[in-house]
Amino acid sequence: MIDRDDLGSWMDGPAPVQDYPGQRMGRPRKGPGSVGRLGVRVVALVIDWFIALGFSALLVSYDQQNLTTLWIWFGLSAVSVGFTGHTVGHFVMGLQVQTLDGYAPGVWRGVVRAALIAVVIPALIMDADHRGLQDRAVGTILVKIR
Repeated sequence: MIDRDDLGSWMDGPAPVQDYPGQRMGRPRKGPGSVGRLGVRVVALVIDWFIALGFSALLVSYDQQNLTTLWIWFGLSAVSVGFTGHTVGHFVMGLQVQTLDGYAPGVWRGVVRAALIAVVIPALIMDADHRGLQDRAVGTILVKIR
């Protein structure tokens, strides 16, 4: 006799097609080239934010720091990710933003990616490969380099 477990349910969703994030993209489970996890991403973002906050404190008065800090973070992130593939925080944490082919993203991808992270919501929505909407939109992935 056939029961519900044999047929499955639409609520179960699709069957998992990979054992770890990045497997279907040909990325290793651990080590260089593997997908950067959420914890190290957050630490890298905090490092970058404090750098931007420091510059902001040097440049403007306290009541203007919120928006100035965001603009400084955006500029530093867009340019550094575009040219080198990582921010200072990414570098400290051993991460790099790469295209799916393994190259530095380029300036336009860096700008779009930083703008989507600044909006916050796209960065919180991740797929099975731990790629946020900002990475999916520009065709990048954040990987470990050490």
